[in-house]
Amino acid sequence: MPSWPSYIHSLWCLIVLFIALMIHNLAVADSIPSGTGNFSDCISKLYKEARVQGISEVTVTQVLNKIEFMPRVIELDRRQPEFTQIFAEYFSARITEDRVRRGKTLLTKHRQLLNRIQQETRVPAQYLIALWGLETNYGSYLGNTSVPNALATLACDQRRQTFFTGELLNALRIIDAGDVSADHMVGSWAGAMGHMQFMPSTYLRYARDGDGDGRRDLWDSIPDALISAGFFLQQLGWKPEQHWGQEVKLPADFDYALSGRHQSLSLTEWTAIGVRAVSGTALPPANQKASLLVPAGHKGPAFLVYENFNVLMDWNHSEFYALTVGHLADRIAGAQVLHRSPPAGSLKLTREQVRQLQLDLSILGIDAGKIDGIFGPDTRRALSRFQKNTQRIADGQPDLELLNAIRNAAADNPRNQSVTN
Repeated sequence: MPSWPSYIHSLWCLIVLFIALMIHNLAVADSIPSGTGNFSDCISKLYKEARVQGISEVTVTQVLNKIEFMPRVIELDRRQPEFTQIFAEYFSARITEDRVRRGKTLLTKHRQLLNRIQQETRVPAQYLIALWGLETNYGSYLGNTSVPNALATLACDQRRQTFFTGELLNALRIIDAGDVSADHMVGSWAGAMGHMQFMPSTYLRYARDGDGDGRRDLWDSIPDALISAGFFLQQLGWKPEQHWGQEVKLPADFDYALSGRHQSLSLTEWTAIGVRAVSGTALPPANQKASLLVPAGHKGPAFLVYENFNVLMDWNHSEFYALTVGHLADRIAGAQVLHRSPPAGSLKLTREQVRQLQLDLSILGIDAGKIDGIFGPDTRRALSRFQKNTQRIADGQPDLELLNAIRNAAADNPRNQSVTN
């Protein structure tokens, strides 16, 4: 028989668990917008909107009558990671030897198809394979969530109601066109679908029939999926005569304030500064513009990125993602590993630490963008500016000493009282 202290402790744990579950249920209930009353009323309004948009009665009725609210989708949408992910973690988790090997195998296996797609879209095959590898691990996991259910749940949530209402209506249009049945329309919890994880709006604009069966099937047709990806990149502005970018060596006295996508120089100008290819040779003397990125700071790899890098950013608005796609494509095409690996010991910041950093920089008169706890390009650029102002290496990479210096400077700043109040 447990002792009284042990019994009381167990009872207290149960009470805490019960309270946590109650809070979770209230959060889910609050996710339904007050203007719709409840999920059923919201679906009724979506039904009317779909009919106004010209979607057939049969499709609207068959799909929306079976819609189910998904609390798990709301939970995932609300969940924010406690720590920001550093480049070394992101990169090493996605650039694995197995993924490179499989990419090379698939490049060979689908060579005839990829040659045809490259001829039509002028997008090199290795980029399509790399995107395929990162989006769904070459089709091994397409997601198992009902896209109509997920999109309807998010469309009935206040946070991004307008966006997901549009995506739900687009999903209904795809079903209405006969490309896929509602039951087979599965994907991620946020509604991304198929081998290349297209949102419904992207599907409608860019999906293509690659196998000639008259349908655009991004789930069961690899030709459809790959040609759709190629067409998407082409329409985003892919320049076939250019690479995505390259790893480079920097001189010992390099001014890291020159890094960032917000500024660019010609390859000739980068060469004059002392930037070299990793082989040690000078860059081609060209007027082609390039920006320099140091995603892990001055101790990690440096990359010159070109206009096609911006196209990859249009696919996914993450510099880490675009760098990883570019390098994976290079590896699949036969390139070697990075000359300089990203250091694994970089400081991981919590979202609250990032928010405090953004606030402190703002107090110091340095614009760090939206104070949202997300360490993005604006925050990195602001951090670099503080580093340069204080005679540090201006690589935009945080460490504890730097955070404390910024915190102290902000606390002593006369603007601190007005900003914090």
